[in-house]
Amino acid sequence: MNRIEKKWKELKRKGLKAFIAFVTAGDPSLQDTYKLVLEMEKQGADIIELGVPFSDPIADGPVIQASAQRALLKGVNLNKIFQLVKELRKKTDVPLVFLSYYNPIFHYGVKKFVEDAVRYGIDGVIVADLPPEEAKELKIFSSKKWLDTIFLAAPTSSKERLIKVAKESTGFIYCVSVAGVTGVRNSLAQTLKNRVQDIKRITKKPVAVGFGVSNTKTAKWVASFADGVIVGSAIVKVVKDNLNSKDLIGKIGRLVENLALSIHKV
Repeated sequence: MNRIEKKWKELKRKGLKAFIAFVTAGDPSLQDTYKLVLEMEKQGADIIELGVPFSDPIADGPVIQASAQRALLKGVNLNKIFQLVKELRKKTDVPLVFLSYYNPIFHYGVKKFVEDAVRYGIDGVIVADLPPEEAKELKIFSSKKWLDTIFLAAPTSSKERLIKVAKESTGFIYCVSVAGVTGVRNSLAQTLKNRVQDIKRITKKPVAVGFGVSNTKTAKWVASFADGVIVGSAIVKVVKDNLNSKDLIGKIGRLVENLALSIHKV
């Protein structure tokens, strides 16, 4: 049982929904990412996604695109992120998931990536531009090492497609709330609830919703029918707005605390 499965079981036992928080690794610095991960866990994040910076993040909106660019300009890459994870594992056992694109993984070497991810303490991987049909190599190596592979269920996915995504996903299923890129949105379509229910009729695996969840009201609503809520752009936007602030960690901590309370109290 890896950390992700253990966390879901713990939350279910307590009757709680999962709060999954995202930050781009290396934005504004790897040292800040280290502090942010520990602070977000302290304030209630159950699982933390670390974005692997990539130059062409096609699933991301302007906020996360800009954060990836800031990290790349500072020379952040997988080798440096693995060292960050190694240091984090001296302080925390919080489940950590990479959110990446396939190019950095392919360039690193799929087998080596999986081996190093597990060795340094990563529990799962989401590859935004890698559908299950193209993920055979990643799945083969990941299944041998108990590294969860989490796939995306889109609003446009057919029932047959949802069955495929549910079958191939381990850890949880990432339900994309909108047809579009990541970004802060004031509200989400009411049909999202039906979408999550459709997925849950297919599988017993946890379903977490991401893309567009940006405030406590929306997070609370999503938590009322999903197993987990993923918040990324709203957190990264606070990072962007406080790049030179001495209170960056504190501001992120307060946002995460409020989001965690809204999700956990459903």
